[in-house]
Amino acid sequence: MPVGKIPPVTVVHRSTKTYGQHEGLSCCFRQWQATHSHCSLLHGYALGFRFVFATHQLDKHNWCLDFGSLKPARAWLHEMFDHTVLIARDDPQLGTFEQLSAQGLIALRVLDIVGCEAVASLAFNYVQDFVAEQTGGRVWLESVEVSEHGANSAICQRAG
Repeated sequence: MPVGKIPPVTVVHRSTKTYGQHEGLSCCFRQWQATHSHCSLLHGYALGFRFVFATHQLDKHNWCLDFGSLKPARAWLHEMFDHTVLIARDDPQLGTFEQLSAQGLIALRVLDIVGCEAVASLAFNYVQDFVAEQTGGRVWLESVEVSEHGANSAICQRAG
Protein backbone atom coordinates (compact mmCIF):
# COMPACT_ATOMS: atom_id res chain seq x y z
CA MET A 1 0.00 0.00 0.00
CA PRO A 2 1.38 3.45 -0.87
CA VAL A 3 2.65 5.59 1.99
CA GLY A 4 -0.05 7.88 3.37
CA LYS A 5 -2.86 5.85 1.85
CA ILE A 6 -5.52 4.84 4.36
CA PRO A 7 -6.92 1.37 3.85
CA PRO A 8 -10.65 1.29 3.13
CA VAL A 9 -12.86 0.54 6.10
CA THR A 10 -16.54 0.00 6.48
CA VAL A 11 -18.03 3.02 8.18
CA VAL A 12 -21.40 3.68 9.69
CA HIS A 13 -22.98 7.10 9.39
CA ARG A 14 -25.48 8.00 12.10
CA SER A 15 -28.03 10.74 12.52
CA THR A 16 -30.53 11.47 15.24
CA LYS A 17 -34.03 12.86 15.34
CA THR A 18 -35.60 14.07 18.56
CA TYR A 19 -39.20 14.76 19.36
CA GLY A 20 -38.90 16.31 22.80
CA GLN A 21 -41.39 17.09 25.51
CA HIS A 22 -42.23 20.31 23.63
CA GLU A 23 -44.05 18.13 21.05
CA GLY A 24 -46.97 17.90 23.47
CA LEU A 25 -47.12 14.11 23.60
CA SER A 26 -48.95 14.14 26.93
CA CYS A 27 -49.85 10.54 27.55
CA CYS A 28 -51.55 8.76 30.44
CA PHE A 29 -50.49 5.27 31.54
CA ARG A 30 -51.98 2.65 33.82
CA GLN A 31 -49.82 -0.33 34.72
CA TRP A 32 -52.44 -2.32 36.55
CA GLN A 33 -50.09 -5.11 37.66
CA ALA A 34 -47.76 -2.68 39.48
CA THR A 35 -49.82 -3.00 42.66
CA HIS A 36 -46.70 -2.40 44.79
CA SER A 37 -46.43 1.18 43.46
CA HIS A 38 -48.49 4.17 42.46
CA CYS A 39 -47.92 3.20 38.80
CA SER A 40 -51.06 1.06 39.05
CA LEU A 41 -52.95 4.35 39.14
CA LEU A 42 -53.52 6.58 36.14
CA HIS A 43 -50.47 8.81 35.73
CA GLY A 44 -49.21 10.97 32.94
CA TYR A 45 -46.03 11.99 31.18
CA ALA A 46 -44.94 14.42 28.51
CA LEU A 47 -43.14 11.79 26.44
CA GLY A 48 -39.99 12.53 24.47
CA PHE A 49 -38.45 10.35 21.74
CA ARG A 50 -34.86 10.24 20.44
CA PHE A 51 -34.22 8.06 17.39
CA VAL A 52 -30.76 7.04 16.16
CA PHE A 53 -30.59 6.08 12.48
CA ALA A 54 -27.64 4.48 10.69
CA THR A 55 -26.44 3.62 7.22
CA HIS A 56 -23.33 2.45 5.39
CA GLN A 57 -24.25 4.52 2.34
CA LEU A 58 -25.29 8.19 2.37
CA ASP A 59 -27.99 9.31 -0.04
CA LYS A 60 -27.52 11.65 -3.03
CA HIS A 61 -27.60 14.64 -0.65
CA ASN A 62 -24.90 13.04 1.55
CA TRP A 63 -27.48 12.45 4.27
CA CYS A 64 -28.07 9.38 6.36
CA LEU A 65 -31.79 10.13 6.35
CA ASP A 66 -33.91 12.96 5.00
CA PHE A 67 -35.65 14.16 8.17
CA GLY A 68 -38.52 15.50 6.06
CA SER A 69 -39.41 11.90 5.23
CA LEU A 70 -40.26 11.33 8.91
CA LYS A 71 -43.44 13.44 8.83
CA PRO A 72 -45.69 10.33 8.73
CA ALA A 73 -43.76 8.81 11.66
CA ARG A 74 -44.21 12.05 13.63
CA ALA A 75 -47.93 11.97 12.81
CA TRP A 76 -48.08 8.39 14.13
CA LEU A 77 -46.39 9.47 17.39
CA HIS A 78 -49.06 12.14 17.81
CA GLU A 79 -51.87 9.70 16.98
CA MET A 80 -50.59 7.21 19.55
CA PHE A 81 -49.37 9.46 22.36
CA ASP A 82 -50.88 12.96 22.11
CA HIS A 83 -53.45 13.30 24.91
CA THR A 84 -54.12 9.57 24.93
CA VAL A 85 -54.63 6.92 27.60
CA LEU A 86 -52.63 3.69 27.29
CA ILE A 87 -54.25 0.62 28.81
CA ALA A 88 -53.08 -3.00 28.63
CA ARG A 89 -55.26 -5.45 26.76
CA ASP A 90 -55.42 -7.63 29.91
CA ASP A 91 -56.28 -4.79 32.32
CA PRO A 92 -59.24 -5.98 34.42
CA GLN A 93 -60.75 -2.47 34.13
CA LEU A 94 -60.49 -2.35 30.32
CA GLY A 95 -64.28 -2.28 30.00
CA THR A 96 -64.46 0.86 32.15
CA PHE A 97 -61.89 2.59 29.93
CA GLU A 98 -63.74 1.48 26.81
CA GLN A 99 -66.91 3.06 28.23
CA LEU A 100 -65.05 6.31 28.88
CA SER A 101 -63.75 6.19 25.31
CA ALA A 102 -67.23 5.54 23.91
CA GLN A 103 -68.47 8.59 25.84
CA GLY A 104 -65.74 10.72 24.28
CA LEU A 105 -63.99 11.29 27.60
CA ILE A 106 -60.64 9.69 26.71
CA ALA A 107 -58.64 8.83 23.60
CA LEU A 108 -57.98 5.18 24.40
CA ARG A 109 -55.06 3.17 23.03
CA VAL A 110 -55.09 -0.52 23.98
CA LEU A 111 -51.65 -2.12 23.93
CA ASP A 112 -50.36 -5.59 24.71
CA ILE A 113 -48.09 -4.10 27.40
CA VAL A 114 -48.00 -0.64 28.97
CA GLY A 115 -44.88 1.09 30.27
CA CYS A 116 -41.97 3.15 29.08
CA GLU A 117 -40.07 0.09 27.82
CA ALA A 118 -43.17 -1.09 25.96
CA VAL A 119 -43.61 2.34 24.34
CA ALA A 120 -39.94 2.29 23.29
CA SER A 121 -40.39 -1.15 21.73
CA LEU A 122 -43.61 -0.13 19.97
CA ALA A 123 -41.99 3.03 18.57
CA PHE A 124 -38.86 1.11 17.56
CA ASN A 125 -40.83 -1.46 15.56
CA TYR A 126 -43.05 1.11 13.87
CA VAL A 127 -40.29 3.55 12.91
CA GLN A 128 -37.85 0.78 11.89
CA ASP A 129 -40.41 -0.65 9.47
CA PHE A 130 -41.28 2.82 8.18
CA VAL A 131 -37.64 3.83 7.58
CA ALA A 132 -36.72 0.50 5.97
CA GLU A 133 -39.61 0.92 3.53
CA GLN A 134 -38.81 4.59 2.82
CA THR A 135 -35.12 3.93 2.13
CA GLY A 136 -35.28 0.50 0.55
CA GLY A 137 -33.36 -0.90 3.51
CA ARG A 138 -30.44 1.54 3.11
CA VAL A 139 -31.09 3.03 6.57
CA TRP A 140 -31.86 1.16 9.76
CA LEU A 141 -32.98 2.29 13.19
CA GLU A 142 -30.30 1.61 15.78
CA SER A 143 -32.23 2.74 18.85
CA VAL A 144 -35.03 4.78 20.30
CA GLU A 145 -34.97 6.35 23.72
CA VAL A 146 -38.30 7.27 25.27
CA SER A 147 -38.22 9.66 28.20
CA GLU A 148 -41.06 10.08 30.63
CA HIS A 149 -39.37 13.16 32.08
CA GLY A 150 -35.84 14.32 32.83
CA ALA A 151 -35.10 11.48 35.27
CA ASN A 152 -36.61 8.36 33.62
CA SER A 153 -36.21 6.85 30.19
CA ALA A 154 -36.13 3.49 28.44
CA ILE A 155 -34.08 2.50 25.41
CA CYS A 156 -34.91 -0.12 22.81
CA GLN A 157 -32.06 -0.92 20.44
CA ARG A 158 -31.12 -3.26 17.68
CA ALA A 159 -29.28 -6.32 18.96
CA GLY A 160 -25.88 -7.25 17.61
